[in-house]
Amino acid sequence: GLMGTVADAALAAGGEVIGIIPQSLKDAEIGHPGLTRLEVVDGMHARKARMAELSDGFIALPGGLGTLEELFEVWTWGQLGYHSKPLGLLEVNGFYSKLNDFLDHLVAERFVRAPHRAMLQINESPSELIATMAEWKPAVAPKWVDREPK
Repeated sequence: GLMGTVADAALAAGGEVIGIIPQSLKDAEIGHPGLTRLEVVDGMHARKARMAELSDGFIALPGGLGTLEELFEVWTWGQLGYHSKPLGLLEVNGFYSKLNDFLDHLVAERFVRAPHRAMLQINESPSELIATMAEWKPAVAPKWVDREPK
């Protein structure tokens, strides 16, 4: 899949690739055999916690439900102050354009504060996305949206 393709490209470029996989998926022989290091954990919750611990930041590529679930969970962790790491979305051929519109709708409807929306850096260029994320500073804003618009 896409994760394997990205891992292969990173390895071919001389990069280090650490995989975190639940035992159940390793048993199903889904793990990548050529990684720099493959850590096996008890389940998906432990996988996400370990990936967050090892990461300097987070970038979501086009993907399905698992990608969205991980994106929103790590974003929520940042909103709650559990981490202060940058979060990016690589926009490929308009894949996330409707999600981007919906996220703006959440702000307009006052379900999400603008500083929390701005936590997600979005760019079509991988290098520009990484540069933007490198300069990103966490916003200080209360989680809860005021009852009355200001």
